Amino acid sequence: MPKNKVRKAVIPAAGFGTRLFPATKVVKKELFPIIDKDGRAKPVILAIIEEAINAGIEEVAIVVQPEDKKTFKTLFKRPPKVELFEKLSPQNQKYSKYLVDLGDRITILIQDKQEGYGHAVYSAKDWVKDEPFLLMLGDHIYASDIGKSCARQVLDVYEQVNHNVVGLTAMPAELLHKLGCVTGVWQEDTILSVTQISEKPSIEYARQHLHVEGMADDEFLCIFGLYALTPTIFDCLAEDIKNNVRLKGEFQLTTCLDKLRQKERMSGYVVKGRCFDTGLPDAYLQTMIDFRNL
Repeated sequence: MPKNKVRKAVIPAAGFGTRLFPATKVVKKELFPIIDKDGRAKPVILAIIEEAINAGIEEVAIVVQPEDKKTFKTLFKRPPKVELFEKLSPQNQKYSKYLVDLGDRITILIQDKQEGYGHAVYSAKDWVKDEPFLLMLGDHIYASDIGKSCARQVLDVYEQVNHNVVGLTAMPAELLHKLGCVTGVWQEDTILSVTQISEKPSIEYARQHLHVEGMADDEFLCIFGLYALTPTIFDCLAEDIKNNVRLKGEFQLTTCLDKLRQKERMSGYVVKGRCFDTGLPDAYLQTMIDFRNL
């Protein structure tokens, strides 16, 4: 297998979903429904997995809470009971079989304690082993502006540069308090050599330290939600976990990405596409509207 071939994807889905409470008391936010362009209702996690598979990923791991493993297995590993299956339309019977076939490529991993996004990613260490992998968010779905999917764009750049790649998008300064932000030096029109990553910086800090040449004064490059990473990220996460380095009580990914950048080369790629957030009520509502009309 080529050294720069990415076969695996990891999707953390172990969060509580506090911003969608109380719905998330009974339904995982990754299982909230969306309607695709074909009019099919599907859970968010399925749209993310299809993005990965259609980009050439061979195996997908979903990181979940222990009590949610049964739910995800029901979705991807088990067909409906015979009496229920027979009630489905012929099209949905075919789709049910497709889901079970898809389940053969899905591994469900457990995060024993909910100690942050970085900790959830670390839970996939033994499954990823020594391979590069695609990291995706469990509450974001993607839509490309070109003929190539967003995930495939990031993977193509990884295979080109053969080092860590972080998907990027341009965002206005007023949203920085919600996002990870990067700066660096342009290597090509859409590829940046990353020199710093900052988690939710203040506007003042960003203006002073994170502005990228060619960007408008109050426009910055922020993390898109797709990453192609080497397994060295697990060393960075292990260091934070061992030393109990937390931000707001949790082990974070973004701080470890900056440590990874210092250990290995990292490029940022400005994705030609849009990322739809399903983890906030207003954003989820807008996603329902926009994703259906793509």
